[in-house]
Amino acid sequence: MTHRLTGLVAAVHTPLQADGTLNLAAVEPQAEHLVRHGITDAFIGGTTGECSSLTLAERQALTERWLAVARGVPLQVIVHVGAHCLPDARALAAQAQCLGARAIAALAPSYFKPAEVTALVDFMADLAGAAPELPFYYYEIPTMTGVTVSPSEFLDRAAARIPNLAGLKFTSSNLMEYQLCRHVRDEAFDAVFGYDEMLLAALALGARGAVGSTYNFAAPIYQRLITAFHAGDLAAARREQFRAVRLIRVLARYGFMSAAKAVMGLVGVELGPARLPLQTLTPDQTARLRTELRALGFFDWIA
Repeated sequence: MTHRLTGLVAAVHTPLQADGTLNLAAVEPQAEHLVRHGITDAFIGGTTGECSSLTLAERQALTERWLAVARGVPLQVIVHVGAHCLPDARALAAQAQCLGARAIAALAPSYFKPAEVTALVDFMADLAGAAPELPFYYYEIPTMTGVTVSPSEFLDRAAARIPNLAGLKFTSSNLMEYQLCRHVRDEAFDAVFGYDEMLLAALALGARGAVGSTYNFAAPIYQRLITAFHAGDLAAARREQFRAVRLIRVLARYGFMSAAKAVMGLVGVELGPARLPLQTLTPDQTARLRTELRALGFFDWIA
């Protein structure tokens, strides 16, 4: 595959109504916000999108809405289609191809886990076969799935089984393994980085694209980081990376997923509550978060 994702890809939140149902009307302002901030690709229905808490029908409705909205703005959509149930994953993949997604991605099942590389390749080959015309990315995120299969070994073994294998979304802090993934079969595969707080390190190791949740509301920080890195201004790049680290540390104190969704409201894009078992920030918590972010300088950083 010659498909490559470059620059920042926002892993978007799933908008919900106050009663916890989907709020598909919020997708359009969500997409317009990304475009205003120079984001040209959205990764939908992933971890940030609370995929494991959505029904199959909700995920299909979300995909349909995002692809419809994207036709009216300069934005491409990568659809996360991973699921515990293989037929569900195949249905999501086939829908993404039918509706014109840019690519699909899938994390490994995390209840009945693939214990070794053959099982993981078998699962992903079956899934990717439902959308043979789309680039397929394996989504490596061991902190969430608990899967310990080496992703570089997966890429090497899957190359002969998955014709549309484009690469992987690497959401892990294991930079040794990241390098191994990048160099599989003479750098044949795209290795898109997924740890926002370590983006500078990944750029130094050759990353060209990154998928992350803080790119929804803090894109200017990372855009300056990337520009400084490519200009050889490592001091400026380090300064922007440390801003991101400090931002993420604040969000983590409130529960990162819930706080990140609340920050979208603070920057003018209301996406509603998180779905249980995630906790939604209370109005008092949101006010305290706003105060902390203002003291940190966050609103100046993204101005």
